[in-house]
Amino acid sequence: MSDPVKILITGADGQSGSAIVRLAEADAFFSVVALSRKLLDVTQPAKIVEALDKHLPDYVINCAGLNSADRAERDPQRAMLLNAEAARNLAVACGDLSIPLIQLSTDYVFDGHYASGYTEEDDTRPLGAYGESKLSGEEYVRQLLPQHIILRTSWLFSDRGDNFMLRLLSEAREHALMYAVDDRRGCPTSSFDLARVILAIIKQLSCGAEAWGTYHYCGAEVTTRYGFSEAVIAAARQYEDLKVDSIQPVASKDYVTEAQRPATSVLKCGKVLNAFGIRQRPWRLELQRLIRDYYGQVRL
Repeated sequence: MSDPVKILITGADGQSGSAIVRLAEADAFFSVVALSRKLLDVTQPAKIVEALDKHLPDYVINCAGLNSADRAERDPQRAMLLNAEAARNLAVACGDLSIPLIQLSTDYVFDGHYASGYTEEDDTRPLGAYGESKLSGEEYVRQLLPQHIILRTSWLFSDRGDNFMLRLLSEAREHALMYAVDDRRGCPTSSFDLARVILAIIKQLSCGAEAWGTYHYCGAEVTTRYGFSEAVIAAARQYEDLKVDSIQPVASKDYVTEAQRPATSVLKCGKVLNAFGIRQRPWRLELQRLIRDYYGQVRL
């Protein structure tokens, strides 16, 4: 048996990072170096160089960054530092050692005006600081490192970190009546489903695939925040007696947030299917699995 493929994961304590770590550690194909934000500050080029020299990974997966659109809107300079400058730092360091980089990105690079959804070739037009910072990170990686995969995803949900699903469950324990936007469309994506895709791509690259570039991946089936909220609550009720009695749909104009959100966050995923044979999985099935795992570890 050949040596395992060593992957170094930045931001390994976040939503996507922790899911990749858990899946990869259970797969003999991989050797895992998991670096949390405390263990590796990706805004410090010297620290990145030190980590890469020490571990000499075969691939770097960048899961670090500021991933709250509202926080990015409050502090756009920090968003640029964590989402753009950090990506540039990683691309430069990886380039010096000929290490491929997997860079995670977002549907927020689009303005959401295409009701039919977005391909990788569609024009980017961010609405706010979060999308602008992630797009700048993409551009740095493309310019500085030919051996890269940029993977855009949407509506990520997880059993860890700060995400819509966990905030929704917290609110459902406290309030009988809740509200959810019903005029924004997108495709929820489980952190474990995204991790599955990333590891599958790396396996194929390790076997000689040369399909570098930008790709989309999200869960199958378009829904709204209201539709997703109903699905989360229904799944959670199998395990917990929640206080919420009703979720009311509202228009986005009546649900004010600091950052403007795309009206359509639907990502078309035909390119990743054609290049790597990776098919979308239904987010409802992934939600059931994740909720089951969540209640298996949480203490209420």
